[in-house]
Amino acid sequence: MSAEATNPVTPGPMPGAASGPVTPTAPRRKTRPRIDLRRLGRAALLGPAARDRLPDAISHVVEAHRAHHPEADLDPLRRAYVLAESSHRGQMRKSGEPYITHPLAVTLILAELGAETTTLTASLLHDTVEDTDVTLDQVGEQFGEEVRYLVDGVTKLEKVDYGAAAEPETFRKMLVATGNDVRVMSIKLADRLHNMRTLGVMRPEKQERIAKVTRDVLIPLAERLGVQALKTELEDLVFAILHPEEYAHTRELIVRNADRADDPLAEVADEVRSVLREAGIPAEVLIRPRHFVSVHRVSRKRGRLRGSDFGRLLVLVGEDADCYGVLGELHTCMTPVVSEFKDFIAVPKFNLYQSLHTAVARADGQVVEVLIRTHQMHKVAEAGVVALGNPYAPAPDDPADGERVDPTRPGWLSRLLDWQEAAPDPDHFWSTLREDLAQDREITVFRPDGGTLGLPEGATCVDAAYAQYGEDAHACIGARVNGRLATLSTVLRDGDTVQLLMGQDPASEPSREWLEHAHTPAARIAIQRWLAAHPAQAEAQEHEARTTGTDRPSGGGDRPDRLSGADRFSGTERLLDDRTATPRPGPEAPAASAPEQPGARPAGGDVLADRPGATVRLARCCTPVPPDEITGFAVRGGAVTVHRVQCPAVARMKDGGREDVGVRWGEASECRVTLVAESFVRPHLLADLTEAMALEGAEIVSATVEPPTQQQVRHTYTVQLPDAAHLPALMRAMRNVAGVYDVSRAQPQTQGT
Repeated sequence: MSAEATNPVTPGPMPGAASGPVTPTAPRRKTRPRIDLRRLGRAALLGPAARDRLPDAISHVVEAHRAHHPEADLDPLRRAYVLAESSHRGQMRKSGEPYITHPLAVTLILAELGAETTTLTASLLHDTVEDTDVTLDQVGEQFGEEVRYLVDGVTKLEKVDYGAAAEPETFRKMLVATGNDVRVMSIKLADRLHNMRTLGVMRPEKQERIAKVTRDVLIPLAERLGVQALKTELEDLVFAILHPEEYAHTRELIVRNADRADDPLAEVADEVRSVLREAGIPAEVLIRPRHFVSVHRVSRKRGRLRGSDFGRLLVLVGEDADCYGVLGELHTCMTPVVSEFKDFIAVPKFNLYQSLHTAVARADGQVVEVLIRTHQMHKVAEAGVVALGNPYAPAPDDPADGERVDPTRPGWLSRLLDWQEAAPDPDHFWSTLREDLAQDREITVFRPDGGTLGLPEGATCVDAAYAQYGEDAHACIGARVNGRLATLSTVLRDGDTVQLLMGQDPASEPSREWLEHAHTPAARIAIQRWLAAHPAQAEAQEHEARTTGTDRPSGGGDRPDRLSGADRFSGTERLLDDRTATPRPGPEAPAASAPEQPGARPAGGDVLADRPGATVRLARCCTPVPPDEITGFAVRGGAVTVHRVQCPAVARMKDGGREDVGVRWGEASECRVTLVAESFVRPHLLADLTEAMALEGAEIVSATVEPPTQQQVRHTYTVQLPDAAHLPALMRAMRNVAGVYDVSRAQPQTQGT
């Protein structure tokens, strides 16, 4: 929406180029010649010959509109043009054309993409409220609330009112409006495309500024909405402005390839047509030239380009099943490059895109990429949400075009709308928006209840927690990914199942270190808001991170996610940190002691051996307790070591020819056992855990706590119980402590006794 543009419709000479770009022409539908907007400008000034006739100036729009919507009511277009032309009369673009040529060109772009009448009506009027005396109320009275909403959505906020924040706040307003009606962004994208096409009269510094915003915001939005026809042209125009030398080099490559005598793409296209004709599959086989940016990317990836690198083949069929039929024939009759196969029909991209991708190799080694899709898929691949018409209209009785989901609130847009509300200021919103849109791929992860979460590629369990629970995710203490325990820093992959483990403490706090693993704006903003609202806790976390040396742990992926409070330990024998882990009233703080030695448990009536007088001791590798099934082995010194029958050391000693000694439990009920607790790191965990053990009557004989690794910590306790029957209850009580995810008997060691 700007009068600051010059006019040719085809892009004029770009920086660094001797002449206009050679646009690779794809044989889409029948192409119509470019419209001469200078001629249209003269026609626009003439206006309609009669009130009930369509103005000549919009005849090209009507022609394109009728191609997609033969039965459309054209009266709103006629009335919208009359209002737009009269209200913009006298206004000129910087290039000298009447201003009305701009809304006409924007509307033509949308009409050619297949936009329905309401969108085109709003497009004709999209600058009237911003640049003329027409009001939103007048638009609503004459054209209805839908058109009013769309025009309001694309109307800029005034710099007089917002100053430097006008641009970011305009985009915020536009995105919120898009959340309710995606057609708002369709109009904005077409508007930006025409302004980019006609940017030549602007000062170079302004061209560069507009191109950068287009690159960082508009192009990613076009990609997310699936409007590839607009996205690719915007990419080329930005490329020409921001990288003129590379653009000129790419243009030269394309021109040079166009002069080739042979065309490997045409030869393979003929072969594909022959294969499909013999198979009886009706199909249209087209050559799709790559656009400038695509050629540039391929050249950087492959070095010297060959003829097949300048385009791809497009095979269009009638039904979904025919796509797979074509794929089978190509892979049977030609040499497939299996690594290039992708099925975006069974698993569509998050931007509505569906297609089969494959590639075949020629005898000379050249590889030709092939896209296979239905005509409807192709329509949506080119125009995205624009091709869906009015996504808010009731579904027709005959769902002929019902191949797509309703795009009114795609996952990425819902996430964007959620976090933008929390963005504290326009600058933060603007920088975060660019970062968010730079994440141009999306994954889907599954919750245990069958629900799904849409996340950007590279998202971690931290991001999943905030996506699912909002600010309640402050209480997250860990996760299971595909059934296995995982740290909050774990990067998720498409199709993973994620179970988030939540603590019960309502005062739970996030760690500053989570910011290192937060990939989504929603997670980062929520954590930053908490830290800003709790400066004392945040400062304590930062101080403790500095003093314990855990703020920048080495090893990249091994760094802990959440290392705070009493649970940062510097040595394997450190038991309790007296700063914050003071035991609560009731349990007695166990004294640090050396790990129990294998012979620490006295003999007596507890275990009876078939060797009278022999010293009996319980093996520390498996710490048997009643009523475990046990066996014994004689060791040097005449002692008998007692193992659980399932202990691997038992099989190893029997295989070595050692005879076992009969042992059995005596009448005494008191027992000593070693337990291992696996937990996530959180403040006050040790105090809570030792309190739970004391309440179950367990006397802690010794304990070791290993240094935290990736937010997890391992505790080993040897406890004395008054009765072995209390062991299951003790283990349950330990598991019920928030943050503890597993408690087990000490596992057998790998070495022998």
